This record gives sequence, structure tokens and C-alpha cells, in this order.
Amino acid sequence: MRYDLDFCDTFDKTLLFWIERFIRNKLTTLSNSNVLDKEKLASIIQNLVKGTDSIDELKLLVKSARNIGLSGVNTYFNPLVKLYEFLNNLGLASMKEIDEELLSDFLASCTSGLSDASKKNHRIALLSFFSYIDKQNETNEGNSYLFKIELKNWGGLRGQSGSKLPAFMNKEEINRFLDAIDSYEFSIETAYRNRLILKIIIYTGIRVSEMLNLRTKDIFREDDVYILQVRGKGNKPRVVMIKAKIIENDLQNWLSIRTCEDLLVCNKKGNRLTQAYVSRIVENILISAGIRKEKNGAHMLRHSFATLLYQKHHDLILVQEALGHADINTSRIYTHFDKERLKATTNLLD
Repeated sequence: MRYDLDFCDTFDKTLLFWIERFIRNKLTTLSNSNVLDKEKLASIIQNLVKGTDSIDELKLLVKSARNIGLSGVNTYFNPLVKLYEFLNNLGLASMKEIDEELLSDFLASCTSGLSDASKKNHRIALLSFFSYIDKQNETNEGNSYLFKIELKNWGGLRGQSGSKLPAFMNKEEINRFLDAIDSYEFSIETAYRNRLILKIIIYTGIRVSEMLNLRTKDIFREDDVYILQVRGKGNKPRVVMIKAKIIENDLQNWLSIRTCEDLLVCNKKGNRLTQAYVSRIVENILISAGIRKEKNGAHMLRHSFATLLYQKHHDLILVQEALGHADINTSRIYTHFDKERLKATTNLLD
């Protein structure tokens, strides 16, 4: 069913309505292979069909969707929350007042200081949102209003040459971090689980979301290693390995007390853990080990793994396969950390 562009009596309600419709569309089109609670997903979608009374109520529904496994919805929703706040402060009366220039102003003011990847995500969210509205709005006469947003000339991106290098730990810092994992005082209920999560991430380089979506059937032992069958971005499968002795004790003790039905790790209620929770654990352990980085989240562990992997083997294909990158150029960033290779430049005039 299609709706008039200015469907509601006020601009803020209309914008909220379209964001709800768009998010509902995303929840039904994003891969739901990691969603264990299908009934919860159906309930969330039903609430979106009924509509919400505020952006805060919508935030709670999206948070629930993320917590059951649809983490990708945040890529679209978070930029739209910022857009909602930005546009409502302008006192607009109609959706038709939104144009390319206004959206460029929004991106310039709301994404300054963010990484290029985050800026691109904001642009993609806007393009997807207004493309959706273009296809879904219609007047009683059967006409549609087309925004035709492209944002091709938005100058907010620094470009590849200006991209910041990711934060990472060197080998000495990684060893201190690993020691801190074993000595950190977790609660009795979470100690085995949390150590298992952190060790798997830093020794395999898998994404936090991939770790939290692992199921018990996805990990099995073969000789002296554990093999993990991981589902990456776009539901792409890959295999990673970790030496059994690294996780055996934590894994077996956690399996003996876990309350999860299918997931490898979960909270005490049996539900999926959040990425924010894992990042808080990482930051606490970094502090206890006296390690400070520009970014202290759990994703930094993945960068540390990839950096060390390239420094040790000088094999970009290996890095690409281990991290599950679709494009080898994404893996190329880790060549910037090869100090031994760069030392050759100091001998130029010898």
C-alpha cells in the first residue's frame, strides 16, 4: 500500500511514519539467518505495522531487533535518528522541503569527526531511505513525488589516501592483554564465557557480530585445533581455526553451565549478547593492562590480529581469507604496519 508523501498532520509525525515504514522494510529484507527468536521478530514487525508514538519508542523496537540478531539494521537506523533530530530542529512543514542541499548540510554537520566508513554508511542510509520513499509515496490521483537523491557531490569523505589507520596492539601489548584476560576478576557466571569470547576474537580475527552469532554446531575439534564455521557479512561462510589448548578449559567449563538453547554464548536469560557489552569488557581489560588506544572497542582486537598476521607472513591473500574480506584492497590497509619492509627505504643512499 502506498501513502501520500505528507501522510500525517505534522512534519515530525510524517517523518517518523516514513522511517518506521523503511525500517519495517529492512527488517523483512535483511538476512535473518542469525535470528533465533522468530516470534520476537514477528512481534517487532507487528508493532511497526501498528506504528509508534515517538522516535524513542522506535529506538526500543530497533534495539530489540538488533539484540535478536539483526545487527545490520543499525547501519540504516542510526543515521536516520540523527536526520530526524536535525530536520525537526529546522521547523519544516512538508517533506517536499527536503532536498539534496539540505541533506548535504546534514551530512557535513552530523558526520564530522567520523571515519570514512561511517560517513559512507550515513550516505548509504540516506540514499536507501529516500529511494524507498520515491517508490512508496502516491497521491489520490496516482502521482508520486520523487526526491531523486544522489549525493554524488558531497565532499565529506577524505578519500582513501586520507583515511586514518585503524588502532591496533603490537605483539608486546597483545601478550599483556592476553595475560590480563586470565587475571581479570570476572563474576563466577561470566568468567569462562567472557574469556572464551575474547580469546576466540583475538586469535582468529572474526568480527564481534560473527562471534556472538556462533552456534554450538559451528565449532568442533579436529586433532589439536578447533574449527569454527563463521557466517560473515552478506551471510558468506568461511572457516577459521584456533589451537585447542588456548580455549579448551574455558570452552568446556562454559558448556557445562551455559543456558543457551542454540547459541554458543549468551546472557543468563539465554539471549544473544550485544556488541556494546563485549566492547565494555575489552575496554576494562585494556585499562587493567595499562594499554590505551585511540579506539578501545572490541573491533580493535580484529585489527590487532590482522596486523600481526601480515607482519608475520607478508601474505595479503591469507589476511583477506582470514578476515573474510570480499575485496583484497580492504586487506591492503595492514601493509602500512610492516615496519621491516619500510626500513628498506632508510638504506636508499647507503
